[in-house]
Amino acid sequence: MHQNIFLVGLMGAGKTTVGRALAKRLGMRFVDSDQEIEARTGASIALIFEIEGEESFRRREADVIRDLTAEKGIVLATGGGAILNANSRDYLKTRGTVIYLRASINSILHRTGNDRKRPLLQTEDPRKKLEELAKQREPLYTEVASIIIDTGRPNVHSVLQGILSQLDANKGKGGAGRHKQHSPKKNISQETA
Repeated sequence: MHQNIFLVGLMGAGKTTVGRALAKRLGMRFVDSDQEIEARTGASIALIFEIEGEESFRRREADVIRDLTAEKGIVLATGGGAILNANSRDYLKTRGTVIYLRASINSILHRTGNDRKRPLLQTEDPRKKLEELAKQREPLYTEVASIIIDTGRPNVHSVLQGILSQLDANKGKGGAGRHKQHSPKKNISQETA
């Protein structure tokens, strides 16, 4: 069994969808940190943001990341802002393999366009907000990531194959080799070859 695998990236990058598929493929348990927060509080993320504000939500999120990263044998999809907390970044880096699912702003807008459950995108200009978030968070995602995967591939299976090949490559190096880039073109051509 693999050690813990933690997925990071902006909202709409595919962390939950890819995480579920990855956990199933590896025979591991899948956990979504946002769903865990909702289960603990009995309230939706949007409602927590509305009533308590983002700062309070981030404290709850940091507690959940601390607790979940201490578990064994899980694939964890983190919330897009989980890496804003320095302690959470440390837990992610030291307690498992972190995979940054990187997606273009256009892809994210396409995936989240009709989603009213994302409080940070309930704004006049969601594109501008995503660009701001990407600029702020990109350095933090790359700081914690052992593997970086672009999610602009045709389907989840392609992304999954890219992740599995990188996990195998890192296992062969004893986990060494942080910030491995994986080209989507290589993966697509491998699939069609």
